[in-house]
Amino acid sequence: MASLDDKLYDRFPSQQAMATRLSEALRDYNDTNAVMDLVLFEDAMKHCCKISRIISNGGGHALLVGVGGSGKQSLSRLSSAICAFQTATIVISSSYGLADLKVDLQKMYIKAGQKDEGIMFLFTEGQITNERFLVFINDLLSSGEIADLFPSEDIDNIVNAVRSAVKSEGLVDNKDNCWRFFIDRVKKNLHMSLCFSPVGDAFRNRAKKFPALINNTVIDWFHPWPQDALLSVAKKFLEETEMPNDEIREAIVSFMPYSFNVVNDYSA
Repeated sequence: MASLDDKLYDRFPSQQAMATRLSEALRDYNDTNAVMDLVLFEDAMKHCCKISRIISNGGGHALLVGVGGSGKQSLSRLSSAICAFQTATIVISSSYGLADLKVDLQKMYIKAGQKDEGIMFLFTEGQITNERFLVFINDLLSSGEIADLFPSEDIDNIVNAVRSAVKSEGLVDNKDNCWRFFIDRVKKNLHMSLCFSPVGDAFRNRAKKFPALINNTVIDWFHPWPQDALLSVAKKFLEETEMPNDEIREAIVSFMPYSFNVVNDYSA
């Protein structure tokens, strides 16, 4: 609450004060990353607060459930920036397989466990090109330790890299303690934001096969955006468009949420 650099977690005196702070965070994010043109209406701000609260805890992982296009990824990226984390994601291609996921996870583990950096791993159901990806994700969520993630020579390098930190904690300097220290750091620093859709059977089936998706995450449900949210988005994106007069502008802006809801009703 105090500032983006000072990690004070407290109640804001008003919604306007929170909107100002989140707008400031979004500006900072857009200065250093690909620009996200977000409209921070009330529900979006609430989700941002929830995601930040989940991932700012050690071992905190968020499961965001909502239909596509509801803002899960954008709000995750903003929340990660507020917590001063790096956002990591995987880039899927036709040849991306288990070995590539292992390499990407190794990089995240080194940053989180060896370099002691905060990371949010943003993972969406569209990236599950192989169901076995979820075996790794399930292990990451449940224990933090993924079987056979590192070859033995890399484990030795990691153990040597964290020796001094282990000694400074007053622990006995042996291989088991060093590895446990590394994994504990990973659990503290590496957070997941899983963006899934409730549509169809896939989500239900995966939750049954990989219980850590539900048991080791905090769920934030993205319900349909309310009327005032749709209205504020329409206003924002039409404000640069030339119109003959304000009356026509208002009519078009208010038609946008109406048409959106009509389409949803007919789809249902």
